[in-house]
Parts: sequence; C-alpha cells; structure tokens
Amino acid sequence: MAMNSLGRNILAVIAGVVIGSFVNILLVNLGPSVIPLPEGADISTMEKLRDSMKLFTPVNFIFPFLAHALGTLVGGFIAAKFAATHHMKLALGIGVFFLLGGIAAVNMLGGPLWFNAADILLAYIPMSLLGATLAGRKRI
Repeated sequence: MAMNSLGRNILAVIAGVVIGSFVNILLVNLGPSVIPLPEGADISTMEKLRDSMKLFTPVNFIFPFLAHALGTLVGGFIAAKFAATHHMKLALGIGVFFLLGGIAAVNMLGGPLWFNAADILLAYIPMSLLGATLAGRKRI
C-alpha cells in the first residue's frame, strides 16, 4: 500500500510540474499579444531578451509575473489535489522547483530589482501554498 501512495505522490508532483509549466509557457507567450513589446524590443533569444529588458516598462512585466505566479499556483494545486499523502509538502516542493527556475532566470536575464524581488518573494512559495489550500489539502 505504501508503494501505491508513493507512486501516486510521484505522479502528482510530475503532473504539477508539467501542467504548471504549461500554464507558465502559455502566459509568457500570450503576453506580448496582449501587452505589446516596446519599440525595438526583441525577445527571440535569451541574449536579445536580456538586452531588451532595459526598454520594458512596468506593464511589460505583468504577464511574466502572472505566468510565474499562476503556473506555480496551478502546479501546487494539481500536486496537492492528486497526492495520496503529504499534500502541502508536495505543493511546497512545486513552489521550490519553480522558485529555483525563477532564481535561474534572474541570474540569466537580470531585470529590474523591484520585479525580481516581487517575483521571487510572491510568485512561488506563497502561490504553491495557496494552490494546496484551494485544493482543500491543508495537512502538513
């Protein structure tokens, strides 16, 4: 029976990462069609995106933040909802996974301090825990 719970927990975490990543990518790709990029901005490669960030205004950071926050929220929700045990811990694991990705992105891309701080502090751990809470799984 324990192996069944372990297997279900592993699948819940994998599903949380995959579906959360899908939400993230969807929103990142949708962003420029909803909020146009500044004149001269090119996001076709990581290097060009890094160089173009100096042209971005605060409004251009709305969709990246939403992508990170909602991707993590959905990932945490999925992991907590479908896990057999340790619902909150597994959701928190999703938050840590995406937080590490966010830290890596900050190191690769830079960006304004205000955005990086808001993103790191608000988009990952709090959203994964909120996802678990919304899933109705409060046990730690």
